[in-house]
Amino acid sequence: MKLAKKLLPFVAASLVFINACSNDEADSGKPTFQNPVFEPVLADPSIIKGQDGNYYAYGTEDDWGDGEGAKYIPILKSSNLTDWKYVGNAFTDKDRPTWKQGGLWAPDIQRYNGKYYLYYSLSTWGDFDPGIGVATSDSPEGPFEDHGQVFRSSEIGVENSIDPFFIEDNGVPYLFWGSFHGIYGVGLSEDGMKPKGEPFQVAGNAYEAPYIIKRDGYYYFFGSLGSCCEGENSTYRVSVARSKSIKGPYVDKKGVDILVSEGTPVLTRGEQFVGPGHNAIVTDDKDKDWIIYHAIDKNKPKLDNGATRRPLLIDPIIWNEGWPSVKDFVPGKGMQTPPSIHKK
Repeated sequence: MKLAKKLLPFVAASLVFINACSNDEADSGKPTFQNPVFEPVLADPSIIKGQDGNYYAYGTEDDWGDGEGAKYIPILKSSNLTDWKYVGNAFTDKDRPTWKQGGLWAPDIQRYNGKYYLYYSLSTWGDFDPGIGVATSDSPEGPFEDHGQVFRSSEIGVENSIDPFFIEDNGVPYLFWGSFHGIYGVGLSEDGMKPKGEPFQVAGNAYEAPYIIKRDGYYYFFGSLGSCCEGENSTYRVSVARSKSIKGPYVDKKGVDILVSEGTPVLTRGEQFVGPGHNAIVTDDKDKDWIIYHAIDKNKPKLDNGATRRPLLIDPIIWNEGWPSVKDFVPGKGMQTPPSIHKK
């Protein structure tokens, strides 16, 4: 007891010092964030800045284990890219697409023709004929009106036709898609609802989840490789390639076509977060690019229902001699400076 009494003033002084330091940090005016930026799940994220100035992220259908059942493409909202709030789902039990059986996977959100276009996959594990559909809305929060299928695997001639990505280039709308049976692209009709022309292949069987951006005269193809959903054993990762044409050929940093190459690494397994992948890219108000993706915390790899738990993460992209990567090629786990977003 005597020793304890002697320590009390020291402990109290230490707590005052720590608290003072904390207050100094809080008053420094330098905000920070730490991954993950949303839990428990937002798998296969797609992101858009809405006309209202807020950001919206959309993910694969999942049951979060909160007693509310499946979320048919959950929608998150944020004003700063790091503080996210769940605001609803793209579909309900009553209006979810029923043109085939399956789950609503890997959505892609884009603004086109004055509306928000939500492309989605409709599939099950091992599905012999999955497909891609599209829905539209006047608001990023919905409600979304489903317009049915764009195509199925059997119609377009590409196995495992999931993971859509829409891009408009020089006034022409394109859809890219694919999952471990080649990545393909095809032109779309003016309304964005149906394929127009013949599909063309841009990447080999190593990839899924294509995402393309245009920077400094190049088209940069981001793709995910490995296994997405094996908990802490997942091998998911992101690689990049680039091309002077949207139709390819896309080559890695060594100049090898990704029809046969696994690309140039961008994001791989870290100490805490593993299986990072299925990314989107967003640019902040200082023209800095950020990669937004899901990953798996090795300390919390599964949901209560046994499914892989895939929270949302975001990290700054480093551009070096025309090639993008993330610091140390692994998900950021410490405190970071957040994206620069002008206040509305």
